[in-house]
Amino acid sequence: MSARLVAQAIDSLRRGWPVAVRTDQGMIAVLAIETADPVRLTAFDPQGEATVLISSGRAATLKLTNQAPAAAPECPVMIDRAPWLDFATATALADPQFDLLTPFKGPFRTAEIANRSAAAAALRLATMAGMLPAFFVLHGADAGLILSPDDIDEHQDAQRLTIAARAHLPIAGAESAELVAFRTPEMPGEHVALMIGAPNGHPPLVRLHSECLTGDVLGSLKCDCGPQLDAAIAAIAASGWGILLYLRQEGRGIGLINKLRAYALQDQGFDTVDANTRLGFAVDSRDFGVAARMLALLGQRSVRLLTNNPQKVSQLAAAGIGVIERVPHKLPANPHNERYLATKRDRTGHEF
Repeated sequence: MSARLVAQAIDSLRRGWPVAVRTDQGMIAVLAIETADPVRLTAFDPQGEATVLISSGRAATLKLTNQAPAAAPECPVMIDRAPWLDFATATALADPQFDLLTPFKGPFRTAEIANRSAAAAALRLATMAGMLPAFFVLHGADAGLILSPDDIDEHQDAQRLTIAARAHLPIAGAESAELVAFRTPEMPGEHVALMIGAPNGHPPLVRLHSECLTGDVLGSLKCDCGPQLDAAIAAIAASGWGILLYLRQEGRGIGLINKLRAYALQDQGFDTVDANTRLGFAVDSRDFGVAARMLALLGQRSVRLLTNNPQKVSQLAAAGIGVIERVPHKLPANPHNERYLATKRDRTGHEF
């Protein structure tokens, strides 16, 4: 029931409707700035009292936070409602595309967060919805649709994933292959596993590949995703037996629209890490526990992992999947993705 409630909440946020988050400390009603407008804001907050909730990463970009520099970029920051903080100003606070266009009125003052767990849950909900993590907030208000942080965490629980369908699928480079689709009842997209070859008594060579529409389908040169996908299929086929997990976690888990927003920030000179935090997201919002669940459902508890990312190794191990070998997955750079690859090496710990 709670998972269905979260799906309804995500739909409400995308439609510009408010939702409420309740904890033991009380309840807050939130209206997503991205999908609101002045009329909706007036209906939600006729007295003009709502505070503005953004993330620590976004607040640090705007010099609006007094939190420790080491604070995670997805932590909540509340901004007091000043008389000049109207809808247009809140939109500029939320969306970094306006940073070079909008002179901030200010000054703004951060406020103590009385219900931190509810505020943090609202920001997680925005990420799940693929929306900017920024809200108008009314404290102690009821928005009709009420959920809890536990509801949100349950919605993200990889253990709810099940196999929905499977079929043989010969592909270029691996004619002996089977595609297995996984989903939860409320999930908008399905994760899939491409089984290449046949089990031979040895741990399979496994690649965790996060969805990248721009790279996988359109041939983007800004990243190495498309070549990585092709090279992984070739490597698994050459090994005789393995699995490619295609995870629906576009843009390191922030969604396609926010990834394009990050691309626009990269055009202004920011690297991929700074672009994500300027938007208000974690450096990497992906959950590789999903991959661990998929492997378990496929009967694989021990793997050889084709990756340069130590986080994939550690997250699989934490979820009960043994990684007996990390196999490097290195491809040549091009003039468009050299900085991207350097950022992965220098700032996110990739081992090339």
